[in-house]
Amino acid sequence: MFNALIVEKDDEGKTSASVQQIGEDRLPDGEVTVAVEYSTVNYKDGLCLGPGGGLVRNYPHIPGIDFAGTVESSDDPRYKAGDKVVLTGWRVGEAHWGGYSQKARVKADWLVPLPDGLDAKQAMAVGTAGFTAMLSVMALEDHGLTPGNGPVLVTGAAGGVGSVATAILANLGYEVAAVTGRPETEDYLKSLGATQIVPRAELNETTKRPLEGETWSGCVDAVGGEMLARVLGQMKYGASVAAVGLAGGAKLPATVIPFLLRGVNLLGIDSVMQPYDNRLRAWERVAKDLPMDKLEAMIQPATLSDLPQLGEDILKGQVKGRVLVDVNG
Repeated sequence: MFNALIVEKDDEGKTSASVQQIGEDRLPDGEVTVAVEYSTVNYKDGLCLGPGGGLVRNYPHIPGIDFAGTVESSDDPRYKAGDKVVLTGWRVGEAHWGGYSQKARVKADWLVPLPDGLDAKQAMAVGTAGFTAMLSVMALEDHGLTPGNGPVLVTGAAGGVGSVATAILANLGYEVAAVTGRPETEDYLKSLGATQIVPRAELNETTKRPLEGETWSGCVDAVGGEMLARVLGQMKYGASVAAVGLAGGAKLPATVIPFLLRGVNLLGIDSVMQPYDNRLRAWERVAKDLPMDKLEAMIQPATLSDLPQLGEDILKGQVKGRVLVDVNG
């Protein structure tokens, strides 16, 4: 028997979450069983824990869209007992039981070996948010971004994606302009390497101009919506925006002018269905390019019993940095 956070829905559609003991016979099908050590709390987890269940496909359910731990048993020759692994994406924690459990069973194709230089705790301090941040930086560099061409904007900088993107970019020698609506996070963002703080209100101001001054050499956008539309008009010629977030809404009230007259590239970053080689490359880059001493400043520790309240907090925008869930704590 082992502990897991089980979300259930009653006949009236009301959901509730509680830590319960269950057996391996209740785990879903998969080739690999993992002894989970750590998971995280992301915006999707908040939706899964929230009223009505959000993204959950079936009940009862175990949320947690990522995890890291040790292979306990495997029917796949690529993994053997004792291997250290990490999982992000593939609708784990939504359609398939996820990481808020001391054991998980998944398809072997969904896993990636932990690269040298990362342990399970560090990997989940990075988590899906940090993995997405690394994918964003890789995409920007694949489209020509290099240090020394001017500031790179990071929106939603105090959140999970934004925090790690800020730390990675700063460590790589980029000048980082961090957007935040919370003045109390400014010192935190500067500790991660941000050289400029941009008040969120400046980018939330409405304007009828499709183009403004050429300000940003690149952007990791974790917000979307109207803020993304405003940022597009401020990009330098040929610059790229890696868009990863929908917190500001899925609609994009923009014109084609930034794309036609400035050659701006809008790069959509999806962390869910990444090919194996790209996932492995991203985790290897995390191990190499994310300064591990910055992780401690990002971490908010949690246990399984803390998760219902943390789910509410992240939906309200009250969580700073990375929530690290010790499932055995």
